[in-house]
Amino acid sequence: MNTLTKMALGLIGQLKAKPPAGTATHTTPLPPANTSGGLPLMQALALRQSQREFDPAPLAEQTLSDLLWAAAGINRPELGGRTSPSAMNAQEIDVFAAFPEGLYRYVPQTHALQLVSATDVRRVTGYQDFVDNAPMDLVYVADHSRMKLVPAAQRESYACVAAGAMAQNVYLYAACSGLD
Repeated sequence: MNTLTKMALGLIGQLKAKPPAGTATHTTPLPPANTSGGLPLMQALALRQSQREFDPAPLAEQTLSDLLWAAAGINRPELGGRTSPSAMNAQEIDVFAAFPEGLYRYVPQTHALQLVSATDVRRVTGYQDFVDNAPMDLVYVADHSRMKLVPAAQRESYACVAAGAMAQNVYLYAACSGLD
């Protein structure tokens, strides 16, 4: 299915999620993120790129842990500070991971995945075909109710910037760890 067809079907409500492939667990604790090592920043930037083809194998548990921590993990526990910035510390973006067996929300405070739906939603998370079969698809969702200090007219743009920062952290992690 091409991008235009997928977008049209999504807009008219005809693109549906699939039944889960595999068994979903309610909560999946992740191993502690490996926060040392990696490439120097300039090397990671030189390697950063977008891919449209994926290895069908699931990510290793440690890789998944490190990737989610890079996106939105807590790097300053005493303050609840995150690896990615957020205007006025609203922390309005939730990261969801869509797998064949279900959709999970990443919970930074416990560094765990919490089951949201035992459904394969990957095909309805974007308009490009390559997300349908990727072993994991990250989805960034803004909760504007957490942005009380941000003027209502600016909340959408602020949330987009915060989601972009998270996505860039993921890209840099992928470059540092050789994910292509």
